[in-house]
Amino acid sequence: MSEIPNTDPEGIDSVRMTWNNWPRTKVEASKCVIPLAASISPIRPHSEIPTLPYPPLRCKTCTSIMNCFSRVDFTAKIWICPFCYQRNHFPPHYSMISETNLPAELYSQYTTIEYTLVGEIDAKSAFVFVLDTCMIEEEFEYVKSEVKRAIGLLPENAMVGFVSFGTQVQVHELGFSDMSKVYVFRGTKEISKDQVMEQLGIGVAGRRNVPGAGVGGYQQQKGMHVQNSGVTRFLLPASDCEFTLNSLLDELQTDQWPVAPGTRASRCTGVALSVAAGLLGACLPGTGARIVALVGGPCTEGPGTIISKDLSDPVRSHKDLDKDAAPYFKKAVKFYDSLAKQLVSQGHVLDLFASALDQVGVAEMKVAVERTGGLVVLSESFGHSVFKDSFKRVFENGEHSLGLCFNGTLEINCSKDIKIQGIIGPCTSMEKKGPSVADTVIGEGNTTAWKMCGLDKSTCLTVFFDLSSSEKSNNPGAMNPQLYLQFLTSYQNPEGLMLLRVTTVTRRWVDSAANSEELVQGFDQETAAVVMARLTSLKMEAEEGFDATRWLDRNLIRVCSRFGEYRKDDPTSFTLNSFFSFFPQFLFNLRRSQFVQVFNNSPDETAYFRMLLNRENITNAAVMIQPSLISYSFNSLPQPALLDVASIGADRILLLDSYFSVVIFHGMTIAQWRNLGYQNQPEHQAFAQLLQAPKEDAQMIIHDRFPVPRLVVCDQHGSQARFLLAKLNPSATYNNANEMAAGSDIIFTDDVSLQVFFEHLQRLAVQS
Repeated sequence: MSEIPNTDPEGIDSVRMTWNNWPRTKVEASKCVIPLAASISPIRPHSEIPTLPYPPLRCKTCTSIMNCFSRVDFTAKIWICPFCYQRNHFPPHYSMISETNLPAELYSQYTTIEYTLVGEIDAKSAFVFVLDTCMIEEEFEYVKSEVKRAIGLLPENAMVGFVSFGTQVQVHELGFSDMSKVYVFRGTKEISKDQVMEQLGIGVAGRRNVPGAGVGGYQQQKGMHVQNSGVTRFLLPASDCEFTLNSLLDELQTDQWPVAPGTRASRCTGVALSVAAGLLGACLPGTGARIVALVGGPCTEGPGTIISKDLSDPVRSHKDLDKDAAPYFKKAVKFYDSLAKQLVSQGHVLDLFASALDQVGVAEMKVAVERTGGLVVLSESFGHSVFKDSFKRVFENGEHSLGLCFNGTLEINCSKDIKIQGIIGPCTSMEKKGPSVADTVIGEGNTTAWKMCGLDKSTCLTVFFDLSSSEKSNNPGAMNPQLYLQFLTSYQNPEGLMLLRVTTVTRRWVDSAANSEELVQGFDQETAAVVMARLTSLKMEAEEGFDATRWLDRNLIRVCSRFGEYRKDDPTSFTLNSFFSFFPQFLFNLRRSQFVQVFNNSPDETAYFRMLLNRENITNAAVMIQPSLISYSFNSLPQPALLDVASIGADRILLLDSYFSVVIFHGMTIAQWRNLGYQNQPEHQAFAQLLQAPKEDAQMIIHDRFPVPRLVVCDQHGSQARFLLAKLNPSATYNNANEMAAGSDIIFTDDVSLQVFFEHLQRLAVQS
């Protein structure tokens, strides 16, 4: 695991909260405007987390796990649970415990600790590749070579299956290597798991035909119980079937079904994914497995269809969805919702790699990818580095690996009076009721436990909390000034071991009515901005006619009225506490971002951006909302620049990181010198180094990121300069172009600038 520097804002616990000091009552919490929320990366690696070889001790009342905040009576050999105050006896093997002989879980620095769960199955992982064959020859060759490379990178014992689809679905029997044997499914109608089993001859229907099957058609393979017939025929270890699969891919052709002029290819994506899910459900239920879907166009056939075959019929836009003029949308979402439920019950993941110039249906498939914790990559072509490099990263090992884990569950325990509203992020509610379940639901709620079929080193979840409103417990801090939250994540790591990570954090209750200063000092504005972005995205999807810009503006005005210092009705007297100083700027950029302004994006792109916003850590998500800008020039070292059009200079290079794309922007003079080849002349070595520096920094960003961002290299006044200009604050527009500095630029827009926005905000915040 890589060493994490001390500047790491998430620390050993990988938990960041909007408020690090909590108000005591529900009423006071509502006055805070920004919700009480925690962002957690459940299995993020950290060099200081110890792994213990024995099982944890659980409280007999609330089942929370003993931790460094538990009070211990060493003479009576008792520990007191910080959540429910239950007194628990230590088991006999803890008899040597004393103040000088503590187990690791009671050390104060180990607020996060990992346990190896003994006696769990050493399960292997499985990958079923589902490949679209309705594409042009060139694209098909690109994608086939990437699948071959991926199979070569898989661990030898990983199980592999292969399904191809076009007008129909073909399941390839890899265990029959003498010749290629394929089972074909019609692409026009929905197919259940039982029908898949029957047609493939696995499970009950196929037991008669299987020589050497163990008792009842099961044969115990090393370390796992699997249904023999399906596993030995359709799912084989990578080392056994690599040659067969490579030969199969060499021979595989694009879909041969004729496509009439003016029509789209007949593509049954929904049936293909159903068949893959049924195959895995029959062969490896409960074992960590991923369906890797490689899709090159929209589904036009069978369940999950998003568009008709007639090319004159355009794929649905945001306008169509708003007007309810997308006839296939709701039906397709309903289909993928039921597929998501099936995959979650089996413990399997759906990963989506979509590469096409038009939309392929990511917006409809989002529910199945997000609820199973799947990965998603959207690119323009299977030959593009965004797809190729991202796809390779999924299967790579070593420190560059994503650390793909399986079969995760997250449980949350919290102090009395704290209620859980739900989670936004890649998980599914397990509907586990308890006293800490809130009445209101945000995202995946009504539970204290969540399923994460797939999770990795960077997976991040946002948990929303509420305070109980009951009269008798109106003062939660009276008994104990500290509140406690415990996150329990059990998961199967890439080596097949079952681990349990326990993170227990504490925060202070503060009386915000009497002293709001303490409350303010615990505010994390970066986390708050990201939480507001995630909540806005959720509301835009769930609530019809939701006006995101107005909602954000109203909340920002309330924050400034509550925490600003001013004289009533005097905007010039307004000042904002330093703990809130960047927050208005974050929300200004959020209002202009692709998460709120969907006008220029397709529903697929919007769904893609939101899925990544919801699953990345706070630092990465903050870059999506407010990109970072670095300026390079002759007379100074690279330094952060304002995200403003005024940062553009003819003799500067700018490097913009907006997470999804990385832009290297050359000022006019720099571009002219480069075109004249000055960098190749020995006397202009400094210029050559200036050109090289942003390229090296861009490569460092690209190397560590998943999905791999798009690299755009452009010049001032060039067509691709729009990638930079769209993200900058329009302080100079065509309205005030006469005020701009020589060599800088203007933005043709009617959008307000940050300065105008802030003036309006001040005026509204101080209104009586």
